Amino acid sequence: MKMVLLTALGVGGATVFGSLLGFVFKKISHKFSDIVLAFAAGVMLCAAVTGLILPSLEYESFSPVVMTVSGVFAGALFLNVLDKLVPHLHRLAGIDREQHPDNAKKLNKVLLFVMAIGIHNLPEGIAAGVGFGSGNHTQAITIAAGIALQNIPEGMVIIGPMLAAGMPPGRTFACALATGIIEVLGTILGYYAVSLSSAILPFALAFAGGTMLYVISDEMIPETHHDDARGVTYSLLAGFCLMLAMGYFLG
Repeated sequence: MKMVLLTALGVGGATVFGSLLGFVFKKISHKFSDIVLAFAAGVMLCAAVTGLILPSLEYESFSPVVMTVSGVFAGALFLNVLDKLVPHLHRLAGIDREQHPDNAKKLNKVLLFVMAIGIHNLPEGIAAGVGFGSGNHTQAITIAAGIALQNIPEGMVIIGPMLAAGMPPGRTFACALATGIIEVLGTILGYYAVSLSSAILPFALAFAGGTMLYVISDEMIPETHHDDARGVTYSLLAGFCLMLAMGYFLG
């Protein structure tokens, strides 16, 4: 349990660390942020596939393929529903690409922002916790490392828009801190959920993998493909291969 808590703090703390870098590099170029975010997407993609979805197929169940596929789609649909309830950061900045219910506009902007980032961070934390629940700590640490690497650039790129919108630095940091805490809670929740019943482990692994795939495809990749699509593509491949190598040498 101590290892789980330390990992949870590390995963959540990565977002906070990234936000501190965001204060230092307030005027980071859009091109550079795209490349960094694409690298993080590659890391996250490899962690989702090799650390969560493929291991889900290895557990004996009534039908491993059905269980895994169902879990992947359930995770994606879960985030899809949450995604319709609140806008993402770029929509708060005035770039509204999808239509959301009118009641979302009535929420306090700060709370709305925390909820939006929580859509990403809660399932990411659950993914890290589920990895420990499987009993394979080396694999779990690899998954957590991938999520943490993704959280650093995410923390960096969320600070600038909030400051530009006139949000005080103290409140801006409080929002970033809250998103990290959500991820810590998600890690603990994922660990205990799997520890209570090993029967749900294959589905839980696939579910967590599905949430990560949804975030990568729906948010991260589209957000990076603006100017230098070739550069961000190779950056994604580099992140993927880095996690692949980590899994091979550490596994």
